[in-house]
Amino acid sequence: MLETNDVREVKEQLQSADSEKLDKYRGCMIGGAAGDALGYAIEFLDEKTIFEKYGENGITEYDLNRQGVAEISDDTQMTLFTATGLLVGTTRGHNRDVFGSYPEYIAFSYGDWYRTQTEKYPLSEESPEFNKHCLYSWLANVPEMFDRRAPGTTCLSALAQGGHGTIEKPINNSKGCGGIMRVAPIGLYLSGRGWSQKEIDIIGAEVAALTHGHELGYIPAAMFVHIISIVSQTNVALINAVMDAKTAMVKLFPKAKHMKELISLVDKSIALSKEKIRDPDAIRKLGEGWVAEEALAIAIYCSLKYENDFGKAIVTAVKHSGDSDSTGSVVGNILGTHLGIKRIPPKYIEPLELKNIILEIADDLYNDKQLDEYGEMIDEVWIEKYIKITYK
Repeated sequence: MLETNDVREVKEQLQSADSEKLDKYRGCMIGGAAGDALGYAIEFLDEKTIFEKYGENGITEYDLNRQGVAEISDDTQMTLFTATGLLVGTTRGHNRDVFGSYPEYIAFSYGDWYRTQTEKYPLSEESPEFNKHCLYSWLANVPEMFDRRAPGTTCLSALAQGGHGTIEKPINNSKGCGGIMRVAPIGLYLSGRGWSQKEIDIIGAEVAALTHGHELGYIPAAMFVHIISIVSQTNVALINAVMDAKTAMVKLFPKAKHMKELISLVDKSIALSKEKIRDPDAIRKLGEGWVAEEALAIAIYCSLKYENDFGKAIVTAVKHSGDSDSTGSVVGNILGTHLGIKRIPPKYIEPLELKNIILEIADDLYNDKQLDEYGEMIDEVWIEKYIKITYK
């Protein structure tokens, strides 16, 4: 039977919507890595040194290594491990019909990341911690993941203790940005899959709280996840997503002692984005990004001010005396999701370290598990990745 024009039009609309959504997934993951890689080269340089070294506009291009590669930091590494934790959780839940919590699976995935930072590749069977069934992320099979890229002390120390902090029983009192810079895949993956926005936000907070126990360590992470969730599903203006996230956090954490501090800083970032002020001056008013609320505020400022210019946003986000790779990463996640990968300049994509793996995981987050009509896994590669953890 021939298709009617109406049927063809509906199919074309659905295909277009699917293409746009995939574009956002890829944009989020590549965008975050791009901002991370741009900022990683100057993470420990002060503002004066940055401008002396790179000129009056600061760093605008990647500072490539000798192999012509833009190196990612621990921010992107941990973001990728967050993604595999989510996918293992869903896949094993359907395969075994026993669903654990996503924070639990992500904690196990972070345990694998911790081993890449403290052991040598390949992981040895002689290691007292080794068990051929204990790996939760196929990324532990990627040699480049074993490169230490200034991993956060708080993350390392928390994971050395097991990395199972909770909001109710915090593992420490840290509000460092290590909790926020890695959680974008949560908002990306869970949205549109039957989870309420409140549930998605709280998972974002719980995952940050695995290693960062202060309210301002995990509430900004929940707010970040909320923004990613909203912009991944709609073409809403970013300011609307930010305002919605503000309202949601107040409702989600009504007893939070530090909520006013967070909201005040976010309001300041919104106001500054509308003022005629030099970017470095505005960012100084927001902080340096070493702590989560400052990293979020800087990211909101840059994203709102340069909502339609990915390159300008990440360049602005990194040229300061603070945690440049983390602020660049968060901005990159937000605008990469908002604009999609097609609007990220090629110069920020082509030299990117582990570009193909980042894109592969973005596609896995989008495609999700592959089951047959009886609920059985049918994709052998997927089985290797998220059940057997043998994929290389």
